[in-house]
Parts: sequence; structure tokens; C-alpha cells
Amino acid sequence: MAAQITALVIFLVMFVLIILDKWEHYIITLSCGALTLLLVFGIMLHDGGAILKTLNLTAFFRPDFWHVTSEGGSTSTGINWSTIIFIGGMMIMVGGMARVGFFQWLCMQLAKLVDYKPLRIFVVFMIMSFSLSMFIDSITVILFLAAVTLELAGLLSFDPVPMIISEIFCANLGGSATMCGDPPNIIIGTSLGLTFFDFLTNTGLISAISMVLIIVFFYLSFRKEIIDSVKTTPEDYAKLPDPASAITDKKGFILSAMIFGLAVVLLVTHGSTGLTVAFIGVLIAALTLLAAPKHIKEIMKTVDFRTLLFFVGLFIVVGGLEETGVLKVVADFIAKVSGGNAYIMTAIIIWISGIASAFIDNIPFSATMLPVIKALAASQGVPVSTLAWALSIGTDIGGSATPIGASANVVGTSAATRAGHPISWGTYCKKAAPATILVLAFSTVFIFLRYL
Repeated sequence: MAAQITALVIFLVMFVLIILDKWEHYIITLSCGALTLLLVFGIMLHDGGAILKTLNLTAFFRPDFWHVTSEGGSTSTGINWSTIIFIGGMMIMVGGMARVGFFQWLCMQLAKLVDYKPLRIFVVFMIMSFSLSMFIDSITVILFLAAVTLELAGLLSFDPVPMIISEIFCANLGGSATMCGDPPNIIIGTSLGLTFFDFLTNTGLISAISMVLIIVFFYLSFRKEIIDSVKTTPEDYAKLPDPASAITDKKGFILSAMIFGLAVVLLVTHGSTGLTVAFIGVLIAALTLLAAPKHIKEIMKTVDFRTLLFFVGLFIVVGGLEETGVLKVVADFIAKVSGGNAYIMTAIIIWISGIASAFIDNIPFSATMLPVIKALAASQGVPVSTLAWALSIGTDIGGSATPIGASANVVGTSAATRAGHPISWGTYCKKAAPATILVLAFSTVFIFLRYL
């Protein structure tokens, strides 16, 4: 009991400190992870085996870590090294793409194709935000998309706030569509042995239909604001830079596009090829660096090592909850509240995940809930994949409701503020919160009808 209480206290302290945001998040999780290893596993349980199991360092030496038909067995407990390696590899790939101007070129090219009409740009940029975020971290997508939106808003004299809010929402929605789109999905997929195609045909279908609803919703919500704010004259188009000017290295641009295409192919087919996401992450990173040997240092500087360390500490703390049985208690409580009813259980997971993710980081929440849904599936006879889709949609979409619900939200609103277009909580939530409720409600009904 003492070990359970200590593990829970460490976890709660970690969460509170993350929410307060006074220290770097990776320092918080690593410190709490060290306390878990020392106090819970070392002093209280005297269990060296639990420490080794949680650190999971032997995973690198198991063949199934690099090539299997199902990845669940190698990373189900402790530090999920597959997630960390894959995210690191994708960061390197994105750094290579950013170096050659890929994202700037893409945004400017699409704006040119729709004749720089603000309403058309509004719709096209939502679709682009959704599509890119299926494969690239939403933070990176919003970082470049917001910058280009603000640049176009300055040149064409329209209010960028509606576009940035819609782009943020669509980035989070696109991230829910695939296994690699959002960190919670990577954690869920690698831990349960789910493939890219599994996500694409399940959460992907939900997200695609939701995207249609959201385009209509935001178009009707923001159409008048955008039209009223436009002050463009024909002469303004002459000021716009040519999309090709964004490309800083033509050869590197072509190679980066090819590597990105290869990454997509490998992710889509990894369920049949047996190549794990850890292998894909290493391969894509290696190819990116080999394609630009003179720029390795520059590309490596773009890798957010603090985020990767954040994951390490987080997995250790959650491992403490799992090893001491705290998460089983939570699972039993949800089972008791739902009375074993699969509909109530699924609704609880979707809406609790959605509400919680609107205010707290969805990464630690999803990592914490993952062992809970495993226990629920085992004890209640509900397919774990059904609960996984509920958890994925809840955590990914719920974060869209508030300016602090997801990292992409913070990046996008901060960029707008720096450019002189502050987005208040009221302005953001007035549109994003109803859109979030709309998607969560649709997702709940969809999961009920399709899986239960």
C-alpha cells in the first residue's frame, strides 16, 4: 500500500508541476522518474527486477524490436523506446525538410494555386494542416503554417486569427488519423501492436468524416469575419514572393521530398513488411543525414532532445503506477462505474480523455490510460482496439478545445501574438470548444455504431 501511495503521489506531483509550467517539462519527468526508481522500486519494493523491466534496455537487443509482425510484446511495459526512437527519427527528417524550405514552398504554392483569395486560402490551409499532420508532428506543421498565414495576412490585408484557429484545430484532427500523427497514437500503437493501416482505417475514417464537418463549421463561423477584414487590391499581388524563392537547396529539396515519400510508404506498409516504427525512424533519420552530410550539425540542432527526455521520465513514472497496481485499481473503478456496460465504458474513456486533454498534456494522460484500457479489455471482454480508438480520439481531439490543450495550440497562438494579433482565451474557445464537442459527439456515436 505504501508503494502504491508513493507512486501515485509522485505521479500527481509530476502532473501539477507540468501544469504550473515553471520548470522544463523534461526536468520534471526525469526527476519524478528517478524518485520512482529510488523510492518505489528500490527502498519500498526492494525489486531490482522491476527497475530493469521499467528501464526496458534489453528491448534494443531483441530482434522483434526491429522486425516483427506485431510490436506490442516488446514495449508493453516501462520505457517505450519504439516511440522515442521513432519521434527522434521523424524530428531529424522534418529538420532536413525545413532546411531546404519545403514547408514554406508548399504553403506559398497552394496559396498561389487558389489565386491568393483569402476564403480559398482559408479552406485549403485547413486541408493542408490536416493532411500534413497525418505524417508530421502538428507542432512543426503549425509552426510553418502560422508563419506563412501571418505573412499572407500582412500582404493581402486580412485578419489571420480565424485561419490560425482553424489550422490549429485541423492539425490536431489530422494527428488523430494515423499512428504517426500524434505522440499519443504512437504510444498506443507501439504498445498494442497496432499498425499504421489499423489507425488509418479506424481513427482515420472518423477523422476524415469529422474534417468535412469541421470545414463546414469553421467556414460558416468565420466566413463573414474573413470577408469583412479583406482590404486587398490588385496591386498587392505583385508584392507576393514567388513560391520557388522559398527553396534554399534544390537538390536537397528533391531528396527531402523523396525521403518523406519513402517514410509514408514504409509506415503504410509496416504491418505487412514487419518493419517496426523504431526501424523506420532510424532508417529515415540516417537517410536524411546522409543526404546532407555538410548540414548534419544544422539538422541535429532542430531535434528537440528535451521532448525525448520528457518521454523517458514519463514512462518510468507510469511504469511505477503499473508495477504497484495503481492503474489496475483505476481500471476496476471504471468497470464498476460503467457496470460492465461497453457503451458507458467507451463513453467514459472518450469524454474523460477529451475533457482532461483540454487542460493537461495529452501525452502523459494517454500513457497513463493505456494500461488501464488493457486491464479493462481483459476483465470486461471489450476488444482492446475499440477502447484504443476511444482513447486516441479523446486525447487527440480534446486538446483542441483550449489554447493550452496541445503544444500546437500554444505554438500557433504565440506566433499570432508576436505578430500583433493576440488570440484571447475567449476568442479561441468560442469557436474551438464547440468544434471539439461536435467531433467528440460524432466520434462517440460512430464508435457505438461500428464497434459495439
